[in-house]
Formats: sequence, C-alpha cells, structure tokens
Amino acid sequence: MSTATGAAASNSLSPTTSRRSSPSSRILTTPRGSLSCRLLSSSPSQSPLGPASAMASPGAAGEAASRKKLLIFDAEKDLAASLAEHAAGLSEKFAAERSAFTVVLSGGSLIKALRKLAEPPYLEAVDWSRWHVFWADERVVPKDHADSNYKLAMDEFLSKVPVPANQVYAMNDALSVEGAADDYENCLKQLIKNGVIAVSPVTGFPKFDLMLLGMGPDGHIASLFPGHPIVNENQKLVTYVKDSPKPPPERITFTFPVINSSAHIALMVTGAGKAGAVHKALSANESSSDLLPVEMVEPQDGEMTWFTDKPAMSMLSRI
Repeated sequence: MSTATGAAASNSLSPTTSRRSSPSSRILTTPRGSLSCRLLSSSPSQSPLGPASAMASPGAAGEAASRKKLLIFDAEKDLAASLAEHAAGLSEKFAAERSAFTVVLSGGSLIKALRKLAEPPYLEAVDWSRWHVFWADERVVPKDHADSNYKLAMDEFLSKVPVPANQVYAMNDALSVEGAADDYENCLKQLIKNGVIAVSPVTGFPKFDLMLLGMGPDGHIASLFPGHPIVNENQKLVTYVKDSPKPPPERITFTFPVINSSAHIALMVTGAGKAGAVHKALSANESSSDLLPVEMVEPQDGEMTWFTDKPAMSMLSRI
C-alpha cells in the first residue's frame, strides 16, 4: 500500500512519526478540532491490551478531549484486530479505574467486526465480569426477531464471551415504542445512581466508557436519521421514532447529548457505499444547516476514532 501525503481535513497537515507505527504507516497530526489520519496496511501491534489512542503521536495526549483520529485499513481483518485491541485496552483501563466498563453497541456490520474479542488472546485476557453492555439504538421488535440488534449481538458476539447476563441491558420488547424509550432511560438513570454509569462533568449526561457506532450510507448513526426532528433532542437520554426511513419504522435511540458525552467513540465506516457520506463528513465544504447525523458526532468530554477502509475513503482525493 502506498501512503498518502494529505488527509481529509481542510487544514494543512504535517506528518509526525508515531512511536508504534510500522514503516508503511503514517500518522498526521492536525490542529484542534480536525482529524489526525493514519493509513495502515499491516496488522496493528500484537499487544493484547492497548487502546488505539495510545498509538497517537506524543503531542496528541493534551488534545485528546477535542481530537478525532482517522484510521484507514487495507483489509477488514486488520480493522477488526485494531478495533479489538482498542476495546480490550479500554476495558482494562476502566475496569481498573472504576471496577466497571460500560460499552454501547449498535447494529449492522459493526458486530461482526467485534469477533476478534471472542478469540485468543482477548477471550482470556479481558475481564468480562466488568462489562456492562447497552445499545445505542434498538428496533421495537421481539428479541428473537431478525431485525433485533439484541439478537444480532447475542448471536454474533455476546453468546461467545462471558459477560454476566444481568449486565446486558436490552430494551423491554413488551412495551410500546414510547414506553420502551422511557423504560430504557429510567434504567440508565438507575445505573447512574448505582455508580455503574459515570456522568460527564462537562455535559451532565451519562458518560459511557466506549460507544461503538456504525454509519449508514445516508450518514445516519444509531437511529438518528438525516432531517428527522429527533436529531435536535437535547434533554432526553433516550428518544423514539415511529417513522424511520429504514424499516422497521419504530425504534428507540440514544440522543446526541448522550453519544457526545462518551469517553471514547469508535465509529466503524467501511465500503464504497458509504463514500458519499464520508466525503461530506470529512471534506471542508460543510454547512451547519444541512449536517448529516454523522457530522453531529462531536465528543464533548472524550475522543473519537474512525475505523475505515480505502473504499469508504475513495471520494476523498487527499487521503
């Protein structure tokens, strides 16, 4: 793989060598608020426990709260390995600091990408008893329905790792969409009182340790769709939609204040079908009046890492 000399951010970029990057990779540091970009063509470090954020350049640590990082992979297997290393490292960090690790899942291809966590060395090295698992959004269908994000996560990931069953917090599928959203919000509030979920001192909203998100071809994240009024919800923790442009129509979803209060956001975006939304999100020609939901992911008290591949970045000529 040949490395690029530029990146998607509009600012002028100056390359800085990372201490842990291979000769074929490069990390590009950028000013506050823009992206740092690394192109990876080989597998990441073999250390079983080490978050991807540790691979940033030395000067990046002081800007972690306002920085976004962009990782581009040649192969899906390398992306999955890096995502597993990132999650396992954060698990070790937060389990040591708070005796709990709060992880938020979503649906789609993200769940398959988590498969490396269910394999050695992570299966044995991770302290799964500390994990508390949530969903950023859920379709209001029975848990055994093919459209259920819970079912997808259980079938492909959670059934293969020993997370305690009482620490997996699924939507109540016996309730209406309004009732399910209220019930899930009340669950979060109780876990905040119990000390399981932290609270951001910056925003006052729940501060999940790791928010794992995907993105649709239209730029939606969780069940926050372009142009839908709920993208502007700024009071509730969990809201609902009855008219999703993508079936099934009824869903519950975390709101942006919750998503943006996370300590770490990992956004996985792969495939040529996502290239248009990626181009809009990462190019300089953006307007605040027509932001895609993915452009509204702005960590207020943490950091964000894009896990991407070359097809997803194909419309960005400077990557």
